[in-house]
Amino acid sequence: MKTLLADKAPNECQKSLIQRKFGMFIHFGINTFNDTEWSDGKLPVESYRPSGIDAEGWVKNAYNAGMNYVILITKHHDGFCLWDTKYTDYCVNNSPNTTDVVEEVAKACKKYGIKLGLYYSLWDRHEKCYKKHEEYIEYMCNQLKELLGGKYGEIVELWLDGGWDKRPKKWNIPKIYDLVHTLQPNCAMAVNLTIGYPWSKKPMKKFHPQKYKEGMPIRYFPSDFRLWDPNFTREDDPKLYSHDKKLYYLPFEATICIRNMSNWFWDKDYTKDKLIEADFIVDKYNLLTKHDNALVVNIAPDIHGKQDKDDIDRLMLAAKMLGIARQ
Repeated sequence: MKTLLADKAPNECQKSLIQRKFGMFIHFGINTFNDTEWSDGKLPVESYRPSGIDAEGWVKNAYNAGMNYVILITKHHDGFCLWDTKYTDYCVNNSPNTTDVVEEVAKACKKYGIKLGLYYSLWDRHEKCYKKHEEYIEYMCNQLKELLGGKYGEIVELWLDGGWDKRPKKWNIPKIYDLVHTLQPNCAMAVNLTIGYPWSKKPMKKFHPQKYKEGMPIRYFPSDFRLWDPNFTREDDPKLYSHDKKLYYLPFEATICIRNMSNWFWDKDYTKDKLIEADFIVDKYNLLTKHDNALVVNIAPDIHGKQDKDDIDRLMLAAKMLGIARQ
């Protein structure tokens, strides 16, 4: 068993997350081609048709901006998978572009010497067994074995999302956590909206990251860090949270969307939305890394598999202001 041990100091996995500091979130998938942020799992697989996938360009942009890792969407709430999975037909292998995007990003990460993290949605609006809780947990575990089993090399982070669609205990997070740490011992795993009442389906306002207090309950246990996008902690961010009357050290990872703080996926109006100021990125980077937390910036590739030049220019400006740019 790999279940997290109570400790008031960071373990080795958490220290690695803290040391990574700065990364890139990459939202790309079937939503990109349908002008939507969330879809219901009914979009035709044929609608996913990138004319190209510049995975190396994404990772190179992250590297040049002084980032130390990327987090790639593998499956969003729609259930569409960006790798060749054998557990569903709703994946790239049945689309007009069969490129295994996870594999291409993994290759690029190895080339540029930065780490790879993956996002995987617990909520799945396409999979037929979704409401059969135990069967669906096995479905997820089988897919996580594909993603973390070695084909894509080292995976340093697993970002789980959509947990609010069922009560926390329905997900059997301990089973998933132990599987993840068996396959990838140094992979930091967390579920979005990490802190809150374990018996509550919906998050409470009192558990907003800026209101965190030491000893608040862990909603999804075990977790290696805290998530609630796109929010930020305060200056005196506490690190100790409770489960079963024991305290656990948990750093926080915050997210910035480069466009308007709200564009996860590219859409036809993407470039009309306001770019986040470089000063904002700099301020949040300093706030978070100063207190042993991490920051990721989401930059969405378009229908041609390219990231927008203005997005990258803004990111590079922030990196140069911080003195971390590698270009």
